[in-house]
Amino acid sequence: MAHKNTVLKSINEPGELRCIDIFMRPDDSYGFEAYRRDSEDNRGWFPDGGFGGRVFATPDEAMAEAKAKVPWLKDVLANG
Repeated sequence: MAHKNTVLKSINEPGELRCIDIFMRPDDSYGFEAYRRDSEDNRGWFPDGGFGGRVFATPDEAMAEAKAKVPWLKDVLANG
């Protein structure tokens, strides 16, 4: 059976070239990953942070760590 995370929240940076996803794994743990895409490349989003393997007990814990590790995220949330 394929492993599939469920995205709970996706937050885009203005310009929509970077985003983070907060997700739940099939084992009910949580995590986040940062992604990027290139405007001239139509292949979609690419993992860009190496955060996806970190495990959190709650989505709030994952979001707090994302805010601490992804430099642009705090500004987006403050202005959003």
